Amino acid sequence: MAYLTESKRINIPILKGMPMYNHGNYLVRLGHVVRWLGEQAEELGVEIYPGTAASEVLYNDDGSVAGIATTDLGIAKDGSPKDQFARGMELRAPITLFSEGCHGHLAKGLYKKFDLRQDCQPQTYGIGLKELWEIDPAKHKPGRVEHTAGWPLDPKTYGGSFLYHLGDSSSPLVAVGFVIALDYKNPFLHPFKEFQKFKTHPSVRPTFEGGTRIGYGARALNEGGVQSLPRTSFPGGALLGCSPGLMNVPKIKGTHNAMKSGVLAADSAFEALKDGHKPGMVLDYHERLMESDIMKELKAVRNFRPSFSTSLGVYGGMIYSGFMYVSRGMEPFTLKHHGKDSESLLPASQCKEIEYPKPDGEVTFDLLSSVALSGTNHEGDQPPHLTLADDAKPVQRNLAEFAGPESRFCPAGVYEFVPEESGEGMRLQINAQNCVHCKTCDIKDVSQNINWVVPESGGGPAYDGM
Repeated sequence: MAYLTESKRINIPILKGMPMYNHGNYLVRLGHVVRWLGEQAEELGVEIYPGTAASEVLYNDDGSVAGIATTDLGIAKDGSPKDQFARGMELRAPITLFSEGCHGHLAKGLYKKFDLRQDCQPQTYGIGLKELWEIDPAKHKPGRVEHTAGWPLDPKTYGGSFLYHLGDSSSPLVAVGFVIALDYKNPFLHPFKEFQKFKTHPSVRPTFEGGTRIGYGARALNEGGVQSLPRTSFPGGALLGCSPGLMNVPKIKGTHNAMKSGVLAADSAFEALKDGHKPGMVLDYHERLMESDIMKELKAVRNFRPSFSTSLGVYGGMIYSGFMYVSRGMEPFTLKHHGKDSESLLPASQCKEIEYPKPDGEVTFDLLSSVALSGTNHEGDQPPHLTLADDAKPVQRNLAEFAGPESRFCPAGVYEFVPEESGEGMRLQINAQNCVHCKTCDIKDVSQNINWVVPESGGGPAYDGM
């Protein structure tokens, strides 16, 4: 662990018992683990439908969840059926478990339908950007983990880097990434360019010199912890994993908790079905979750993330991190989060523009060449999956007051402001084909005007080994 200034690297000791302590853990690529787990599940008789997206929640007459419907295939952009049109399926069941990941589009509707967030604080998020590199074998140290905080971010912006030297391949691979909290205030901040700038640090750049970048991706992360945890059970279903938000923020890990929540939900569902479960009943899953080791772990680190949002910024968070090592989460208070990430931006007139260095094509790169490495693809002639509630707001409010932040916070170049064909004024152009399904736009949009809906099944990034 290290704190970076523009030219220096200050090492921070990681002692046993600290959240960042990783000795004895395995470094794996989750895509490979998931593929292997899928094979184990299918051998047990589980039906898996890869490339099939759930587009809507189905409800019973009493308002309880009845299942989901998948997307129709072969719909043209104007809504008309194409020659290869195929109707989606309805999958109905007495219990439906939703494990969509961070900011799932179906979960958004479930929160409103069952008022699941009435007793918790707003969720707060980060955007994580990641690259996969094949580096010089002489620089490869399988099992090495590096994290940094500080530069290039200012002291008021929470975030940092991760770098893992992977050992599961014959190639000398490293996975490097940068996470920035989406409660940042300066609308001129560009997460992708901050990530590229980070790689130019004198202590970081040598790792990548002479190497080859082979993958790129991005995804939003839940950072709210127990303060932002909604009710997870409701009539006919439950929310699992990163859908409600079970990530341990200081560890930057949530997969273990997501898997454990699946076990708890399976146990709860089994007991309900064994006892003659009827559609619309509520599982005892939420109570099991509250009594599990997951909650003990998250409660112990509940104050870590909000400690960085005090007037001391990153410095206050680092001081609290040292205190947390002593308190072990037993402090008799719980800090609150700031509010919604979409409400954190300051008007552009109150902020300084940020200058970023031009990409050198060796260690730093432009956005569009990066998106090409994600393998993202969407059928061009299909209904848009990024929709606006009000077509006028992007220019009238977002551009006028906040200098068009959606053109910067998107890690895939989906949103750009271009001149009107008439030559008078600007308009927002949405390049939906670039979308890597990170959900940042749906979260950070200052007008809450963008709605991410599921695209035609099979569309999106094709991450390989990420």
